[in-house]
Amino acid sequence: MTEAVFGIKGKDFVIVAADRTTVFSVIKMKDDYDKIWEVEGKLFAALGQTADAANFVEFVEKNIRLHTLRAGMPLSTKAAANFTRNELAQALRKGPYQTDMLIAGVDADGPQLYMMDYLASMEKVNKAAHGYGAMFTFGLMDRYYKNDLNLEEAKDIIRKCIKELEVRFLIDLGKYTVKVVDKDGIRTIDLDA
Repeated sequence: MTEAVFGIKGKDFVIVAADRTTVFSVIKMKDDYDKIWEVEGKLFAALGQTADAANFVEFVEKNIRLHTLRAGMPLSTKAAANFTRNELAQALRKGPYQTDMLIAGVDADGPQLYMMDYLASMEKVNKAAHGYGAMFTFGLMDRYYKNDLNLEEAKDIIRKCIKELEVRFLIDLGKYTVKVVDKDGIRTIDLDA
């Protein structure tokens, strides 16, 4: 997976960044693909084979929306992450999805970030990365992360992670999509601004 996605939980927000490139074998297919879905006020970043990632997130999105319509209230971030993990685990025995995910949201329990791999193991974390980008950036996130990060500090860590990949990674991943979720909702931000 020549991809990269990063997530950092701050004091009252979660920021998620993902590269925009889709590939097939050694061919770059697209360089403007958004790998971060907005699902009922939460961010779902999915990496892996594009078809698997898109199909699985769309399946989860529709089922979470159905739950909201039936119950009259949205799932918490924890409940949405657990539902997603359960569906991924069930798919392992039928037709597995080759997708790694980050799930982020802010609700009554505050900001939350979950990291999930294609084998359906899930962990609640403060910082996360998937893809080849994780190999180069976990050290940076460990070094600069603190529990009460503000948005500017988190954006700076994301910038450092992207810069590290530009310098050290063999493949140019191009531009990144960066989204923030907080109590006011979801927004796309520009790291250069």
